Amino acid sequence: MEEKNELKIYDLIWYFVIFSVLGMLIETLYCYITTGVIESRQGLIWGPFCPVYGVGAVILIYVLNRYNKNIFKLFVFGIILGSVVEYLLSFMLEAVYGIRFWEYSYISEHLNGRICLPYSIFWGILSVLVLKMVKPLMDKMIKLIPIKIGKKIQVVIIIFLVLDSLCTVWAIESCKNSVLNSYNGITIKTMEEKNYFEKTKTNIEKMLFPEEKVLKTFPNLRIKKDGNEIFIRDLV
Repeated sequence: MEEKNELKIYDLIWYFVIFSVLGMLIETLYCYITTGVIESRQGLIWGPFCPVYGVGAVILIYVLNRYNKNIFKLFVFGIILGSVVEYLLSFMLEAVYGIRFWEYSYISEHLNGRICLPYSIFWGILSVLVLKMVKPLMDKMIKLIPIKIGKKIQVVIIIFLVLDSLCTVWAIESCKNSVLNSYNGITIKTMEEKNYFEKTKTNIEKMLFPEEKVLKTFPNLRIKKDGNEIFIRDLV
């Protein structure tokens, strides 16, 4: 029997924050195990956060919590829901930042490079693990925090993440403009684009977002040229 979804906003915010950090740590570890390289997997310019995992986890928990007694449903619905969320987030992040943060074209079973079969199956497995094992542990941890104190902490974290997100957009745009200005191989088609890309970096940008910092934090940033995506790190 399906259980009634009784999740509260207070709990969902904690899930978002915890999974944003946990997801970043797990992906960093996975990268090290598979490539032998310690590479940043942050989603924001400051702090150990990868909001994609936080958003994905909150949606999975909120939608699938009613099926937490049925492992088969968790797995199947997790595959479907996780794939849809990942595809939509890929579009949204590209719309905001103008670049892709992940690309699966190198895997044969992919859809527009935004999702792929192996990771879709991983979403199913992750859904089972999160709902059956991780969430119960997190619920116990959250209950240890006095609600009044917890809400104040959440307000501070949310304000920080909003500012962090805005600065991340600013930092990436600044880095892109700087690279495009110094790379003559990229054709700028219109005068409007030319004027936009020829903006020089201000002293504030240089101080807050040096290219080394941006590229170290986001090593897989790409820009498009002639329909192809090029790693910014290869142009610097």
